Amino acid sequence: MGIPYVLFVVTNTAFIGPHKRPTWFFFPEIAHPFEALDDAGIAVEFASPLGGKPPEDGFDGTDAGQAAFAASKAYRRLARSRKLSEVDVLDYDAVFFPGGLGPMVDITGNPQVQDVVLKAWNAGLIVSAVCHGPSAFLGVTVDDGVPLVRGRKLTSFSKAEEDGYARDDVPFDLETALREDGALFEATDPWQPKFVVDGRLITGQNPQSGAVIGEALAQAVLGR
Repeated sequence: MGIPYVLFVVTNTAFIGPHKRPTWFFFPEIAHPFEALDDAGIAVEFASPLGGKPPEDGFDGTDAGQAAFAASKAYRRLARSRKLSEVDVLDYDAVFFPGGLGPMVDITGNPQVQDVVLKAWNAGLIVSAVCHGPSAFLGVTVDDGVPLVRGRKLTSFSKAEEDGYARDDVPFDLETALREDGALFEATDPWQPKFVVDGRLITGQNPQSGAVIGEALAQAVLGR
């Protein structure tokens, strides 16, 4: 059957909001899912709206998983991410959107991203995201015009977390927007790990959820 592949779609945004808050992808939200997938024998490739090296934040060198990823060939590949327009998501078994605040700028409402999500979903692939990554699902409608997330269980960075973190910087509250699109939103206490699996839709709440969503994603990919 060959080696399974997962496509990580990463933000290129370096600043957000009226105060130009520095923002990037959040390092553990790539490093920890990558570690779980790599341990399961699943390959990962990286794309971003503009291609090239995505800006990064939140690196903790005392975290073994983050340190290992920073020293890996995968990190070198991330620094040369492919332009999303040059990628066909049907070449993969799943697509995954890591967070950080950046996705709220260049992933949310991006027609190319929405096309990738819809194409993956309609093809029966696994669609996954963590923290602010589920902003990729906003505005995506299935063939009957219904929002993709309507009636589906999921999680993301919660309102309680955002209110204490970046309320003045983000253009909207992600939990509220997902609920308005009809998502059956779930969350645990702020900064505690949580993931939700609803069929082929797999989501994680926050940076602390990187490992558990990676394990859930690996299990789903291998179980296809």
